Amino acid sequence: MDKSINKYIDHTLLKPDATRAEIVKLCEEALEYDFYSVCVNSRWVPLCKSLLKDSDVKVCSVVGFPLGAMSKEAKAYETKIACLEGAGEVDMVIDIGSLKSKDYDSVKDDIKSVVDAAKEYGAIVKVILETGLLTKEEIVTACELSETAGAAFVKTSTGFGHGGAELDDVKLMRKTVSKDVMVKASGGIRDKKTALDMIDAGADRIGTSSGIKIVTEL
Repeated sequence: MDKSINKYIDHTLLKPDATRAEIVKLCEEALEYDFYSVCVNSRWVPLCKSLLKDSDVKVCSVVGFPLGAMSKEAKAYETKIACLEGAGEVDMVIDIGSLKSKDYDSVKDDIKSVVDAAKEYGAIVKVILETGLLTKEEIVTACELSETAGAAFVKTSTGFGHGGAELDDVKLMRKTVSKDVMVKASGGIRDKKTALDMIDAGADRIGTSSGIKIVTEL
C-alpha cells in the first residue's frame, strides 16, 4: 500500500432519503479525515463543490444510478450537468440488460457516451458493473468493454443491488484490465480488514459509507 488508507476512500452517501444536513456532514467528515472524495447523487454536487472548494477532496457523482437501465443520452446529459456543477469523477452504472443480451456494441456505446461527456470537463469515469448480477465471463467482458470505451476505472457494485464487493471479483477485474485502468471496490466494505484485503486484491479505490470506522480502527 503506497498511500494512507484514507486516500483510497470515496466517502459515500447515496441513499434516496439523504438530507441536506447529512450531505453537509459528509463533506465535513471528508475534510476532517482527508478522504479522496465524496460520492453523492448528482442532486448534491453543487452543494458538495461549494463546501469542498478550498480543499483537495474531490466530488464524485453517480450517473444512471442505481439500475443503469436509462438511455445513453440520458446518462450523457446527467454527466454533463454533474460535471458542469463541479463533479470531477463520475460513477456510471453499466447497461446490465444489454450486457446479458450480448449486445456488446450497445454496452460500449453507453459507456463511451458518458466518457465523452465527462472528458469535455476534464472528469473521469468509473464503470459500475454490478458484479453480483454477473457471471465471471460477463465480468471479464464488461471490463474489456469499459477499457475499450475509455473508462478510467471499473467498479464492483452500487451497494443497492445483489451482493457487494467480493475479493475474487476484484482480483478478476484487476487481472482483466490493463495497468492504465484502475479498480474500485464498493459494496459492503465496512471495516479496515476488508478494506485492506480489497486493496491487496488490486483495488485502487474503496467506496464506502464506513470510511470513518475504517480509518479510526486500531
